[in-house]
Amino acid sequence: MAMEAKLAELVSRLKEAAGKNLESVILYGSAARGEFRPGASDLNVLCTLVQIDVNEMQRLAPAVGWWVREMKEPAPLFFLTEELQRSTDVFAIESLDVKRSHRVLFGRDVVSDLQIPMNLHRVEVEHELRLLLLRLRQHLLHAGRNELELLAVLKRSISSAVTLLRHTLLAFGEEPPQGAPNIFARVEELTGAKAEAFSRIYSHRETGSVEGDSLAAYDAYMHALEKVIVALDGMVPKREWQRAGR
Repeated sequence: MAMEAKLAELVSRLKEAAGKNLESVILYGSAARGEFRPGASDLNVLCTLVQIDVNEMQRLAPAVGWWVREMKEPAPLFFLTEELQRSTDVFAIESLDVKRSHRVLFGRDVVSDLQIPMNLHRVEVEHELRLLLLRLRQHLLHAGRNELELLAVLKRSISSAVTLLRHTLLAFGEEPPQGAPNIFARVEELTGAKAEAFSRIYSHRETGSVEGDSLAAYDAYMHALEKVIVALDGMVPKREWQRAGR
């Protein structure tokens, strides 16, 4: 089923299930940015409801089950509108992504006026980059020299890395360029992290192979992430998020 047909069917099923309790259905992510790739990209959907309880969620379950099991898409996120507005401090990366790139499929636009605390956004970006680096190190301990396993780890991680590198540029006050290669190039200019280290892993996701030594590629990828973390930690002011009196 084509993307637009899938989305229209999802909205129809959600409206039928929730009735007047459904306030909005919002498409976000790569499809909203115009970067959707069939077979490789997900259709990310956020919904707001007037009220959320066990009965309301159970009424929605068949529609969501169809979307997940038959359409092979991630389950939509469900929020109360006020809850969505109040969660931007702890979901700063996700909230900013939704606010910057979204399309209203049903109801009113509940995300265009979200207030994103950019000081907390910077903290979350660094936090997520450090977690990614730690996971890569842990995978290396478990996999040892099993190159197939390590390549699988790299392939799974690069999508998150691209998102975090895009948000690194936003944390530096820049508008990220379109396309992963351009993001890698600008990150190298700002932080010294080699664009080639990210490009090799990104190409692996696209082609299924890594040029040259895969262990060397893994090592270069980790060192590039380290460079980004150091630059982000050192160049972006932290005073506004420190506790009073420190």
